[in-house]
Amino acid sequence: MNRKTLVLPAIIGLLAPVLAACGATGSGGEGGDAIVVGTTDQFAATKDTPAPFDPAFAYDAGVWNILRQTVQTLMRIPRGGGAPVPEAASRCGFTDTQNESFRCKLRSGLKFPGGEAITADVVKFSLERVVKIKDSSGPSGLLTNIDTIETNGDSEIVFHLKTPDATFPYKLSTPAAGIVDPKAYEATKVRDGFEISASGPYTVKAETKGNKVTSAVFTKNPDYQGDLKVLNDKVELRSFPDADAMEKALKDGEISMMTRTLTPEQIERMSENQEEGIDLVEMPGLEIRYLGFTTDKAPVKDKAVRQAMAAIIDRGELAGKVYPATAEPLYSNIPASIAGHQNSFFNKYGEPNRKKAANMLSAAGISTPVKFTLNYTTDHYGVATEKEFEVLKEQLNASALFDVDIKGTEWTKFRENQNRGDYAVYGMGWFPDFPDADSYVAPFLDEGNFLNSPYVNSEIRTKLIPESRSAADRGAASAPFERIQEIVANDVPLLPLWQGKQYVAARDDVTGVEWSVTSSADLQLWELGRGV
Repeated sequence: MNRKTLVLPAIIGLLAPVLAACGATGSGGEGGDAIVVGTTDQFAATKDTPAPFDPAFAYDAGVWNILRQTVQTLMRIPRGGGAPVPEAASRCGFTDTQNESFRCKLRSGLKFPGGEAITADVVKFSLERVVKIKDSSGPSGLLTNIDTIETNGDSEIVFHLKTPDATFPYKLSTPAAGIVDPKAYEATKVRDGFEISASGPYTVKAETKGNKVTSAVFTKNPDYQGDLKVLNDKVELRSFPDADAMEKALKDGEISMMTRTLTPEQIERMSENQEEGIDLVEMPGLEIRYLGFTTDKAPVKDKAVRQAMAAIIDRGELAGKVYPATAEPLYSNIPASIAGHQNSFFNKYGEPNRKKAANMLSAAGISTPVKFTLNYTTDHYGVATEKEFEVLKEQLNASALFDVDIKGTEWTKFRENQNRGDYAVYGMGWFPDFPDADSYVAPFLDEGNFLNSPYVNSEIRTKLIPESRSAADRGAASAPFERIQEIVANDVPLLPLWQGKQYVAARDDVTGVEWSVTSSADLQLWELGRGV
């Protein structure tokens, strides 16, 4: 086994011309058997999640990876990262200096499988239904800044925004802005089940057992019109109950590649013990883990409790014990590799300090030990999550300032409970909607946020987020983001824990592995092929 390491998105971009020319011996899988990719992501249709593959409902990294293969968007993030480029559109751009009007021209020949033409009205329908449906767990918040959508003939569409937003092209690259067939989707109701009717590089057929998907088979869409080059005819994404079963399938040759989520133990073992014919590939990662708080719920209603937790938790010990070599301590809601990051929590709280935490609680008149339950999901972020919460419990209880229990719940029920506000304290992970600091701020702190959080800071919502979005040069948005991070460190509506790296393992006859997962954990299955 060879271990390959790709360190920074910027480096990937510089290497793109070189790597793109290496390794492949042909069209990679065309005309042959499907390239089988393993995942521990689980996809289920339940009473509470009846429409897991509907772009108006889906807002999860695993499901978005299904949609990215099948649902075409006006824009896309290019292969090596950077600013979005046209996809279903032939050209797009702001038409004013205030970043309030965004115009796109559709590619000619766009159509759904079966021949139905895609027009500007179809695009308008697709995005408006996400906003109209406004599912409480869905991605509508990405599109709510749209004021009106204007069409000009069949091929031109103009988005008029309520406020300036230089990140809008990024939002048009997400599955939330996916183009769907109006004949298969209702304007005000989600589409139950696992069918997808769209115009992306693949069509998909879900193989199911009961209410769960066991595999999703992606077949190259002959009607696809876009700028992606599809290097295979068929890819199967197969779900496994755990990472060990997925690894066994890789070693037995049943699958060609394993993606999220490899365990820290697997990564360490595969790094140290080389196995012939299998490569472990390290990639840049933008995943973060954090504790969330229902800030109007006892006992965390008083921010002194949240601040004391921030002063007690030892992120270095947590990452070292649970995620050795695969995670780094995180001291902000914005990860270290994103422009605008600063170590706001470390600046305020420093190293773990029991005395500082005790003084905070005493000054607020809070009796100790403070008792509550740390809630986590058992089946969404990998098997190491339980150990992570055991370590957090040990750290908090060892201070004698807290009396903490932990409780694990399967994801579908956990997400429903969290969204309803049942948990005072809960653990979550986050993969960005797009690689920009805005994607670590608005989903947690803006109106209609992903967490359904009761926390409101008017300076963040009415001044700092709008100010950050007015900067066309995203590097120039650092000042408002730095102020946001200071507020978050003081108020602690969420408590960042660690930032992760990404790993995939693949058999060495598969090409394009280094391009198959982006730093935002987006699968790009069209990059995979067969070769040396």
